Amino acid sequence: MDLPVIGITAYSARAAWGAWDAEAVLLPRPYVEAVARAGAVPVVLPPLPEVIAGALPRIDALVVAGGPDVEPVHYGERPGAHTQPPNRDRDESELLLLRQAVDSGMPILGICRGMQLLNVLRGGTLHQHLPDVVHSETHAPERGSYASHPVSVKPGTKLAELLGRTEVEGVPTYHHQGVDLLGTDLEPTAWAPDGTLEAIEDPDLPFCVGVQWHPEAGDDPALFDGLATAARAAREVTAGR
Repeated sequence: MDLPVIGITAYSARAAWGAWDAEAVLLPRPYVEAVARAGAVPVVLPPLPEVIAGALPRIDALVVAGGPDVEPVHYGERPGAHTQPPNRDRDESELLLLRQAVDSGMPILGICRGMQLLNVLRGGTLHQHLPDVVHSETHAPERGSYASHPVSVKPGTKLAELLGRTEVEGVPTYHHQGVDLLGTDLEPTAWAPDGTLEAIEDPDLPFCVGVQWHPEAGDDPALFDGLATAARAAREVTAGR
């Protein structure tokens, strides 16, 4: 069976395995499992700006995964007190991938950092420390552990179509930053009870969706199923040329 191929952006981080403790390219397993369950082949994309664009012609859809804070220089600000140190290779490689994927009309799903990066790519800005805005730790109350909160989805949007509903009882969440000024040509599509923007999309593209939560950590496969369906359609179009 000719399965669609979905690329997933990855971390470069220090890790320990067996006898080794060294720099590694890694990705939490739930991402690849979610893509595989949706009937697609997951491919991990390393944060190598000089070569990463070469992957695009070989994949049918792109997942920009969660991860460290986007360096504020990309949206014209200086780092705040709570902003993490920059991860410049990942910023550069993912912005390049996103720009080219958007330009080509490739199906895109941005998750947490991925949604924020999509917004920055379109000229938007970020709240560097969301607790300063919403005055609570609702979105990441405990280090290294997902929280949960409900989400209200705008009717008639791609996200509402994918989820099949406009009220979601609980989504897995872990982030301290969020969208501030919305980027050009992006539509806000979901909100947390405290007003935090939880999803965006480009309504002029077939599938360009960003969510602030972590669907790979939940039990609803709708977003990955929808992405795999879009990737399959894109693959068929390419094969038919």
